[in-house]
Amino acid sequence: MARFEFPTPPSWLRRGPLREGAFRSSLHDERTAALLGTALGVAFATAFLTGLISHELQLRHPPSWIPDRPVWIYRFTQGLHVASGLAAVPLLLAKLWTVYPRLFTWPPLSSLRHGLERLSILVLVAGAVFQLVTGLLNVIQWYPWAFAFVPTHYQVAWITVGALIVHIAVKAPAIARGYRRSAVPAASTVSTAVPAEPAASVVPAVQPEAASTRPGTVSRRSLLTATGAAVGVVTLTTVGQSVTSLRGLDLLAPRDPSVGPQGVPINRTAAQAGVLTSAHDPAWRLEVAGPRPFRLSLAQLGALPQCEAALPIACVEGWSVNGRWAGVRLRDLLDRAGAAPGADIRIVSLERSGFYATTTMPREYARDPLTLLALRLGGLPLSVDHGYPARIIAPGRPGVLQTKWVQRIEVL
Repeated sequence: MARFEFPTPPSWLRRGPLREGAFRSSLHDERTAALLGTALGVAFATAFLTGLISHELQLRHPPSWIPDRPVWIYRFTQGLHVASGLAAVPLLLAKLWTVYPRLFTWPPLSSLRHGLERLSILVLVAGAVFQLVTGLLNVIQWYPWAFAFVPTHYQVAWITVGALIVHIAVKAPAIARGYRRSAVPAASTVSTAVPAEPAASVVPAVQPEAASTRPGTVSRRSLLTATGAAVGVVTLTTVGQSVTSLRGLDLLAPRDPSVGPQGVPINRTAAQAGVLTSAHDPAWRLEVAGPRPFRLSLAQLGALPQCEAALPIACVEGWSVNGRWAGVRLRDLLDRAGAAPGADIRIVSLERSGFYATTTMPREYARDPLTLLALRLGGLPLSVDHGYPARIIAPGRPGVLQTKWVQRIEVL
């Protein structure tokens, strides 16, 4: 492929990061980049796959590849999604530090292939930073942007993973060389004036091997150990919001899973939803619309056969906790309304606005024996912030779809 000929940079330009010997660390090498890149790739792949599960469960019928048992399956996958995303932050920073000297190689473009390679890296880095920053802000429920988070996060994830696959394919030879080498390059600098390879890469060129490190420099083992320690600290101090046995270490996570009404956190209060008055209205009735429609008061619901289930609330922000719920099986209400076994249902909340004021529940969940129209939590009537007078609780569903303040159930 034809190469673009760039002149040797003039002396006045060879300053700062473009000067000869600007980068003196021997850790800007292929092996360090390969090891950090592998760890980062595992974190990204984990976050991507678990994110697909969350997206599918929120927006579509559950595909066959997502099991509905055990009942904590979504709690596990979403907790892993957030944990792997947080772990990727120090890994990405370490990876970028290792490879950034190649941004200053000369010439900036040596061929069309080199230009496309650099463009793919730009897309990859931009997408990775976007995903991690917006994901972090979603964890703390701060949305300083005008776009919808869920579809945008999903779409950029595909773009980022596509760029990652292209990058791995292009850099496969350098990655292989990095794994074959066990010593840190001993040269004093990474040249930024003349590239060691015709097609410059993000990873500095491999130089002759010698001792594992120069006197006074940080060894590769120290760098990798420090990065691993950072990943461990970030994980241990945040994962307690979903692994309740570790909540004592939950120093950086925004949620303590034991703090909230009736010992269960909430994302949206009744006041925020604008339902304080309607939820306590004595005239409230549950409406079930089907071939044999009916209406029930709270007292009449309480007089029906009750079922109890220990099910988790698991939210997309990564926090989750088990609750002991009691109420009426949803399938019993559907049978009473004459619903066909294969019918989906629509659940309408007293909340009048918001993305989840109305939700559709696929038949797989509606007919699950553990799916309840819950009236009590922990042996007590639901607090209004937990959905009084009645709410949905189902196994394996995202928390945003466990509709609170239920007013109407429609057979579709």
